[in-house]
Amino acid sequence: MSEPAPRSVAEEIGQRIPFASRGQEAMVALLRTADVVRWTLSQEMATEDLTLQQYNVLRILRGAGAEGLPTLEIGERMVERQPGVTRLVDRLVKKGLVDRRRGAQDRRVVRCTITRSGLDTLGRLDDVVEDADQRVVDAVGDDDLGRLVDILDALRAGLRERQPDGSGS
Repeated sequence: MSEPAPRSVAEEIGQRIPFASRGQEAMVALLRTADVVRWTLSQEMATEDLTLQQYNVLRILRGAGAEGLPTLEIGERMVERQPGVTRLVDRLVKKGLVDRRRGAQDRRVVRCTITRSGLDTLGRLDDVVEDADQRVVDAVGDDDLGRLVDILDALRAGLRERQPDGSGS
């Protein structure tokens, strides 16, 4: 069974008049694609009673190792900006997936670490995420995927450059 031919973003959203510019079409296509990816992964995360943001925190903490990270640094590393990182971590602590401790030298610093249960949860999701990764490679191909990543890097850099503080955050 062959894959269906891709539809343009204009067809997907029922756009009847042409976009005002190719840039506008690209932005809508990017947002639409991000929504499809987010929705697909959200469905998988729901099997473990996680949101994508909670999953992102767990991945960040797994990568940080035994020393963990301060809450502020978790927020800086998130894929999507999240103003309420403390509340997000609170929910993960309540689920037993994250531990939180005050720093020994500086009691104002709160360090977060992933628990054994958090690691087990991520382990169950690793195959699901790997499958999603493979679907992306299959849909686009390795060469085009590399170009896509380069284009997205350039787009983010260009958009950040135009922000008043240049940070993009």
